[in-house]
Amino acid sequence: MRMPRNVSGACLIKAFNRLEYGVTRQTGSHVRLEYQFPKPHRLTVLLHDPLRVGTLASILNEVATHHSISKEEAILRLFGND
Repeated sequence: MRMPRNVSGACLIKAFNRLEYGVTRQTGSHVRLEYQFPKPHRLTVLLHDPLRVGTLASILNEVATHHSISKEEAILRLFGND
């Protein structure tokens, strides 16, 4: 699956709810998300509209690595049913 374009930070945060990430705090335009099980994982999403492609790719790579899935599978889980 191709990486989505024109994704806002707010849209990405909503998509991360599907993977059970929750918002823990916000400082300015930086929102910290946290995943608890089986091991904790934290990441920061910028509230930009749209996110830069490189920023989005970096976040997706980090999530895919943590969940031991491919980047394409992460994209499918986050944006597949839209």
